[in-house]
Amino acid sequence: MNLTFLGLGVMGYPMAGHLAKHHDVTVYNRTASKAEAWVAEHGGAMASTPEQAAQGADIVFACVGNDDDLRGVTTGAGGAFHGMKDGALFVDHTTVSAAVTRELYDAARAKGLNFVDAPISGGQAGAENGQLSIMCGGDQDAYARAEPVMNIYAKLCRRIGESGAGQTTKMCNQIAIAGLVQGLSEALHFAQKAGLDGEAVVEVISQGAAGSWQMQNRYKTMLADHYDHGFAVDWMRKDLGIVLENANAIGASLPVTALVDQFYKDVQKMGGGRWDTSSLLKRLRD
Repeated sequence: MNLTFLGLGVMGYPMAGHLAKHHDVTVYNRTASKAEAWVAEHGGAMASTPEQAAQGADIVFACVGNDDDLRGVTTGAGGAFHGMKDGALFVDHTTVSAAVTRELYDAARAKGLNFVDAPISGGQAGAENGQLSIMCGGDQDAYARAEPVMNIYAKLCRRIGESGAGQTTKMCNQIAIAGLVQGLSEALHFAQKAGLDGEAVVEVISQGAAGSWQMQNRYKTMLADHYDHGFAVDWMRKDLGIVLENANAIGASLPVTALVDQFYKDVQKMGGGRWDTSSLLKRLRD
């Protein structure tokens, strides 16, 4: 297939790299030097605008920053929707609001295009190792076209429902993570205050009902007070803002999520906006 990938950040760069092993890929990135580096490493081609990158593509993938970034690379001046051929498919891996997803789904359909929302979970390591979890929304036939290609970098890919269902499922993911990370932080903080060996504690409790991905993958760096890696606090607050806005709209009560969002605000005030989300422990220590 002829594929396009828009956005070569910490997630998009390796995801596009996996695709390049199997298909012809053209890339676009707002900072052109990243696109140049990607082409030097993986081959393929680069374009100066999303519209140019999307010309002739069977599927256009995107992994950008937020709602406005996504609008910019799709319907904005020089956006991909202006260059995509009739019947082509747009797959959005960005974590954005369900509202902008449905807006762009309608805009795509009006142009004879297809649109699948496909936010991802698994972090930078998951993207690099091709082990992402992908939650999708959109028309069944469009999803069926995208799934075998997404499986190149996924360990699990599922269609949850109609347009916006993928983004809403990603909100559930972030709600669960927020509570898990705060709970793990409090457990490690308590262990330290009680004079226990944190590693020994986790070795035991991780094998029982308390075990989680966060515990397995983050406890060592948390105990070492090391947070210069992983999913940034700034990004998590962006995601939780989307969650809380949607919760208010549908009448869902999320008291723990709202509280943890404020804890992340404290971490930002500490200068930790780019720290990993596990830095909630540092807030307790300091």
